[in-house]
Amino acid sequence: MIYLAIGFPPAAKSCAYRMRETANQFVSQGWDVTVVTIADASWERDFGLDHTLSERVDPRVRIVKLPLVREDLETDIRTFSEERALRPAQWAAAYRKKGMDDFPEPIYGGWRADLERAVERIHREKPVDLVLATCVPYVNMAAALHLWETHRVPYAIDFRDGWSVDVLGDGEAFTPDSPSGVWERKVLSRALSLWLVNDPIADWYRQRHPDLAARFHVVRNGYDEDSVPARTRTPDPEAGLTFGHLGVVTSPPRILEAVLDGWRTARERDPLVARSRLEIRGQIGSGAAREANAHMEMIRQAQARGEAVSFGGAAPKAEVPDIFASWDVLLLMIMGGKYMTSGKVYEYAATGLPVMSAHEAEHDASTVMTGHPLWTGAFGFDEEALATAYSAAAKLAVEATDEDRAAARAHAAQYARAAQLGPAVRRLIDRVTGAPDDPGAQAAAPGTHEVEDLSV
Repeated sequence: MIYLAIGFPPAAKSCAYRMRETANQFVSQGWDVTVVTIADASWERDFGLDHTLSERVDPRVRIVKLPLVREDLETDIRTFSEERALRPAQWAAAYRKKGMDDFPEPIYGGWRADLERAVERIHREKPVDLVLATCVPYVNMAAALHLWETHRVPYAIDFRDGWSVDVLGDGEAFTPDSPSGVWERKVLSRALSLWLVNDPIADWYRQRHPDLAARFHVVRNGYDEDSVPARTRTPDPEAGLTFGHLGVVTSPPRILEAVLDGWRTARERDPLVARSRLEIRGQIGSGAAREANAHMEMIRQAQARGEAVSFGGAAPKAEVPDIFASWDVLLLMIMGGKYMTSGKVYEYAATGLPVMSAHEAEHDASTVMTGHPLWTGAFGFDEEALATAYSAAAKLAVEATDEDRAAARAHAAQYARAAQLGPAVRRLIDRVTGAPDDPGAQAAAPGTHEVEDLSV
């Protein structure tokens, strides 16, 4: 199998967890897996690297790294052309437009030819039985379609958030007769299976393509069981609690502003919250704007005002259990609405800690959290509502029993990543082979895996 997975470990992106488990699941079923991604240097200038993510990639997975980069993220001005140096905005607009020449996706569309050549080369070396492409970028789908059109290699798409649905604006991203719409229809109509991360997005596509409805399957993200602490600490209300947010912060600054305003108001009214701290961990922004943006400025201002807010930097995957174990309440801060999913909500639910939501009430995270005994509910981004939620979460942390925490973990168990991806992989294998997989197959222990870095 060729797995087109740009964002595979060690890329420090939340999608890397899903990609790693998908590759491992196929290998555990006896498949020879070749991952196609981009060079580490490209991720260093984008979201960064987390080499602890690679530790649990099955050693039998072959990884091919293509020398593809986002030129717009280059920060060394000595490499800039005269046009870029003197007219950066015009250069950026032209760069994005150029990316659309081969495939209707700004920036990434220009990668189409390289991806097609890569899958051709891999197929020549060893004939391929299946291609699985995961998005984004959507140009991955062009490479999958290419191998179908030239060699009739079947393919499936892990669409995740979809393309034609605007997960942030809750509407249509583009019309069916647009260039993107034509491409989407062409690719989807030939795919064996189409995976999406939640029911609202899957329903959107079933309505948009009713003749393909049976091919759309909900395959949620889930959580890695090694990311959840074995035990959480006992809160000390006299010393104050630690509220924590872990995740990529790329949401509009107004969301973080509302969260910090609510925190300030709660501290003014609630003595327990006033004794508490708010810690933020994870990636804040990407590229040259990483940790140099409006979000960081708001955090610094809150620190300067003495509001017990801190930023602890990026969080390597291997440290996640210890980070959760050092907190008393989890702050779930997410943008979007009913189509928007979240990778972190599954981990949050599985920790057994109280979860305070800072997102719209109609959100897929609410679907995951409904029934969780230590959830505050979601009340949007109103300052007063958030202040009340901080106090409610603090009360839950102090009053929660061992039974409550166990019930919270039990609620989340259905979302273990292997439990979500395992059946989906087996169904896809059955579509390709026409025979059931071996339920007794086991993955090899983590170790060194073969990497072919074509950027050298």
